[in-house]
Amino acid sequence: MKNIVVLFLTAGLLILAACNREKKSERFLLLTENIWASDSLLANGVDASGPGQTLELFKGDARFNVDGTGTFGQYAGTWMFADNETNLVISSPDLPVTISTLIVELTSLSLKVTFTYPGVNPLEIRMTFKSK
Repeated sequence: MKNIVVLFLTAGLLILAACNREKKSERFLLLTENIWASDSLLANGVDASGPGQTLELFKGDARFNVDGTGTFGQYAGTWMFADNETNLVISSPDLPVTISTLIVELTSLSLKVTFTYPGVNPLEIRMTFKSK
């Protein structure tokens, strides 16, 4: 009788553990399973990735780790989805503000985001990345 109780408890715990695992969405997998190389970094429609320019430090690879950490060019910080995975929020102690971007495109080959950078003269930012 004790063996049956132990067997049922073990089976119940295994079923509970299996149910608690969150399924990862397709967008989550697309974002985290790729290394993204910057392709185009535009501010107000003009390349802003050169030395001393607004988006210079975003140039390079972006990695979105499954634990919510990542690197975004030369920045390191955290990321998360917002608004039903239509926005990507990036925070870093090295950025003056948290960036909330609109995901324009996310495929296995391409990541495109846009956002308005606040300031006296707000900047319309568009960043595109290609999968490596």
